[in-house]
Amino acid sequence: MKFDQSIYELLGGDEGLRRLVEAFYPKVQRDPLIGPLFPENIDPVMEKQYMFLSQFFGGPPLFSEKHGHPMMRARHMPFPITHEKADAWLACMNEALTDIGVEDELRVFIIDRLSGPAHHFVNTN
Repeated sequence: MKFDQSIYELLGGDEGLRRLVEAFYPKVQRDPLIGPLFPENIDPVMEKQYMFLSQFFGGPPLFSEKHGHPMMRARHMPFPITHEKADAWLACMNEALTDIGVEDELRVFIIDRLSGPAHHFVNTN
């Protein structure tokens, strides 16, 4: 599948990406598998996710500018991540994309793009 714009642009740039992150994290917090992995004050996590996804989806390299190279696998090593937790994360993201009105073709493309990294973070059986 090929798009003429970056995912960042297709999601609506800064505003669209913020809407996605804001729709995503309440789902994460309610999820019985992955919710406990996150701190009660989710705001710093949301900001880092926004910065990372901006960069990952072809927008400004906000995460690298503030935190250096993403090294996402290393950053996730302290947390016990199973394939089931990766799938739960992806399911929350899929729901959030649907909630903000992302068209099916783009939603499927985004979930596919995020599936590789999500499963790369798996570090526990």
